[in-house]
Amino acid sequence: MDTPTSDVALVESNSCPLGVQLVNCVQTNKTSSPNDLVELAKQVQKADEFTKATACSKLTVIADQIRYLQEQARKVLETAQRDNVLHHAACNLVKKPGNIYYLYKRDTGQHYFSILSPQEWGASCPHKYIAAYRLEHDMSWTSIEDLDQRSTDIAVVDKIYNARISASDPSITIVDAIKSSEFLKIRDISDHAECEKLHEQTM
Repeated sequence: MDTPTSDVALVESNSCPLGVQLVNCVQTNKTSSPNDLVELAKQVQKADEFTKATACSKLTVIADQIRYLQEQARKVLETAQRDNVLHHAACNLVKKPGNIYYLYKRDTGQHYFSILSPQEWGASCPHKYIAAYRLEHDMSWTSIEDLDQRSTDIAVVDKIYNARISASDPSITIVDAIKSSEFLKIRDISDHAECEKLHEQTM
């Protein structure tokens, strides 16, 4: 099948460049053979294909990042909704950050916080135990099952912050500090893979 050459753009010829009349336009302006035009057409077509492939690859990366950010946004909203519900749970004492509170449910459906754990209540526990949470200093709640992970995260973030503050080189960025720390290694495998992927894609 013949290769179309109609899309090949050739440089316009000029018999009087810069106002100077050429003696012989045929000698100065080379006339390309049909084979040359075919090769030019193939080269243009190949360049178009590479341009399209590169654009599609970059758009795929952006789409992956968007999906990841959407998932993170969903988690943030779910956590915010949960924290809001916990803040509105009944409680007869002033809650202080750093303390663990135990959530119970009455037969009437009311949820309330207590400083007594089910173990402390023992067999005399009056209501259904739901879960336990620690109130953080930013007024968020951490499930008792996630306390170890949260404490590790905070310790690593403090280490990064202190390293940045005490850095003798002001050009060191927080990204450099994170890359040189164990921050990514403390996350679960899926989050680690996503973070690594995003880091590579944004370099």
